[in-house]
Amino acid sequence: MQFTPSRRAAAAMLGGLALTPLFTRVSSGQRYLDVHGGGNFTPVNVAIVPFAGDGGASISAIIVNNFKRSVFINPIDAGAAGAGVNPDAAPNLATFKALGAQYVVVGRAGRGPDGRMKTEFRLWDVGAGTQASGQQYVTDPNNSRRVGHIISDAIFTKVTGESGFFDTRIAFVDETGSRQDRRKRLAIMDQDGANVRYLTRGEDLVVTPRFSPNSQELTYMSFGAEDPRVFLLNIDTGQREVVGNFPGMTFSPRFSPDGQRVVMSLEQNGSANLYSMDLRSRKTTRLTDSSAIDTSPCYSPDGSRICFESDRGGTQQIYVMSAGGGPANRISFGEGRYSTPVWSPKGDYIAFTRVANGKFAIGVIKPDGSGQRILVESFHNEGPTWAPNGLFVMFFRNVNGGPHLFMTDIFGRAQFPAPTPNFGSDPSWSALLG
Repeated sequence: MQFTPSRRAAAAMLGGLALTPLFTRVSSGQRYLDVHGGGNFTPVNVAIVPFAGDGGASISAIIVNNFKRSVFINPIDAGAAGAGVNPDAAPNLATFKALGAQYVVVGRAGRGPDGRMKTEFRLWDVGAGTQASGQQYVTDPNNSRRVGHIISDAIFTKVTGESGFFDTRIAFVDETGSRQDRRKRLAIMDQDGANVRYLTRGEDLVVTPRFSPNSQELTYMSFGAEDPRVFLLNIDTGQREVVGNFPGMTFSPRFSPDGQRVVMSLEQNGSANLYSMDLRSRKTTRLTDSSAIDTSPCYSPDGSRICFESDRGGTQQIYVMSAGGGPANRISFGEGRYSTPVWSPKGDYIAFTRVANGKFAIGVIKPDGSGQRILVESFHNEGPTWAPNGLFVMFFRNVNGGPHLFMTDIFGRAQFPAPTPNFGSDPSWSALLG
């Protein structure tokens, strides 16, 4: 038996969640899919047998729902082939092969004598005829949804060779009321729209929530009776503090990859420049010095560079410069205006919003300005944010009277709504919670 430890071992320490590998022999891990080969691929067919036991069906339903939005995996209804399958024994793989399945997932859930919930799954490789993965989790029943997401991530990683994105959260701005009297609250939810929690009460207008690298803090802008201010909010404790009081308007705060700094845009006398702030010393460093509007800064994953938007060339375009300031290189040269650049967690692409010919597009471009690809385009799309695996982008679109959240893959093959209870805008995708 061989089982490679993963970040789930660390996740096992959270919330009383214990993880152990199941003991069947594991295959070497053949993969059917190359996610780097461009958008011309066939999703992997994975049959998911409804989990046995008390609460098992809801766990497997979470996995199926996740995979329906995964693009790279096609969940197959196990149908009659799944009836009576024993989670402890090898399933009849020939039966599932006849359904077109390349993998089969079986599992069970139930309460132990101590009241904790134990969930286990096994992933079977139909072609190899062996078990490809298998783990069990023991935790408080309140963590059952997370277990479903963690199992989804484990299967996604095994099948594609890429990290998953299911055990994550989305921070966003919840919007209610008329356009003339819109109430905007800071909210957070699971990536599939479950467990919505409000972090502000709506007295002040909030915008641009951005996760810290460890997903435990948010930075955001608040517009109340006083001047706009940048806040830091601890998600678990609710404690918040003002980052600092700055002359003029402040925009678009965002964390550095190590969480030690915040980069933002400060407006004075009609121009806006970029500044970084050390969160321990509260010392600010000016990064640009121009009469233009420099805003929406975002660090590269290694913290060495910053991408931002600027109209220094006469129209809004995307630029890249050193994180310490200095000369900036323009990287966008397509038709229209480019804004809201966000660096991929992998560092390979920068997502952006482009406005051209009356349409708003979400696209990606390499940091050297090559490889531009438009993912979606319609009347209005804005505010991209990356999934932690760099394979998906979430954004918001104004439809049916207000903004709604959507996600797409980096090839633009499919779009999916990210359900919110009300209008939702300005999403920020967390890192994996493990």
